[in-house]
Amino acid sequence: MSETPPNTLQYRFDGPEDAPVLILGPSLGTTWHMWDRQVPELAQHWRIFRFDLPGHGGAPAHPAGSVAEVTTRLLATLDGLGVQRFGYAGCAFGGAVGVELALRHPERLASLALIATSPRFGTADEFRQRGVIVRTNGLDPIARSAPERWFTGGFAAAQPAITEWAVQMVRTTDPGCYIAACEALAAFDVRGELGRVGVPTLVLVGSDDQVTGPAEARTLVAGIPDARLAVVPGASHLVPVEQPAAVTDLLVRHFSTAWQTAHDASTGQIAVPAAHAMAPAVPTAPVASTAPVQPALAPAQAASPIAEIAPAAVPPQAPAHGRPDPYDAGLKVRREVLGDAHVDQALAQADEFSGDFQELLTRYAWGEIWDRPGLDRRTRSCVTLTALVAGGHPDELAPHLRAALRNGLTPGEIKEVLLQAAVYCGVPAANGAFRVAQQVIREETTPPE
Repeated sequence: MSETPPNTLQYRFDGPEDAPVLILGPSLGTTWHMWDRQVPELAQHWRIFRFDLPGHGGAPAHPAGSVAEVTTRLLATLDGLGVQRFGYAGCAFGGAVGVELALRHPERLASLALIATSPRFGTADEFRQRGVIVRTNGLDPIARSAPERWFTGGFAAAQPAITEWAVQMVRTTDPGCYIAACEALAAFDVRGELGRVGVPTLVLVGSDDQVTGPAEARTLVAGIPDARLAVVPGASHLVPVEQPAAVTDLLVRHFSTAWQTAHDASTGQIAVPAAHAMAPAVPTAPVASTAPVQPALAPAQAASPIAEIAPAAVPPQAPAHGRPDPYDAGLKVRREVLGDAHVDQALAQADEFSGDFQELLTRYAWGEIWDRPGLDRRTRSCVTLTALVAGGHPDELAPHLRAALRNGLTPGEIKEVLLQAAVYCGVPAANGAFRVAQQVIREETTPPE
């Protein structure tokens, strides 16, 4: 166990002190205990290092707003312990940390396993919406819905104690740290960088995962030069908890045979036998009833194409003279504040007549003004809401009310802004604004059923 300053992470070690270090990274809303069933076997071969995300599992509540920041804290923790080179297995958020390590710090990484991981976790809107719900209602709604996201229905029904453990694990997380982690996942997108992952990689996914399922796993395998795929039947998102023996066996085999930094040319799949027949998502070896799972490696040339990788993002090019064009930065800020769905709709509706206006909005309103460092986004949302009320622009209120919630304003703070506007902008204008706000807040802060 550890004392945890703000720039490091809470951690624990298991296993022999002279063994190579293998790090196990947790999913959002979980603690290092999600790996309890793997540790006894893995600790026979490696020195196991587990960590908690900020505000999770009783860790100090020092929010980290990006995957890169969590990775930096992890490396600072390891530096303080004298750990320079290690293997890494991470689930979901923990997997994002693994990709970040492989891309930014490849010299530290000996081998990599990505579990229930995606190069982009859903959409930014989904995670910012989750942050709005937590900010308004606390973590209880997210905690109550965790089992249906994490486990198959049969497992949840058969294992009520584990199901309740999952609920309590989320419920005891610090809300501010959970919201910051949602923001980190909202901004995480490495689809255009997967080709630079240079370590042997196992991509492991539950066949029934509805959060980051086999399609996302195939995208990783298609993009990472030396990657193999394992699909575990009968498992959902938190596959190390739901199918512990299968996951343990796969990790032992991967890290025992792929503990190196050099690439090799073979990229294939791991076929995971199951106790019951399932239609495999990709061509696999014949299904057999074995426990624990015994995977068989298939060469890449024997497999059909696994997935299509999204085209690499092209970085904005600065003009030959003067400062860079603010359009790309403006589009990024516009999407972060208003949401992808709203921006996509606005751009899709633009034609030859209105396209220049949309470009003007993106470049100047969002790239020049909203992207300025002088005010934070919460303050800009307060100013914008007041200006819209004063100017009598009710049609623009709804998207900016949603933006205000994403930018961190609570419903109570929005109410105060509109009350202030009522005094200085007029009661009739504020009356209409309250009607719009009431509807938007109801829609945005209602917990999922």
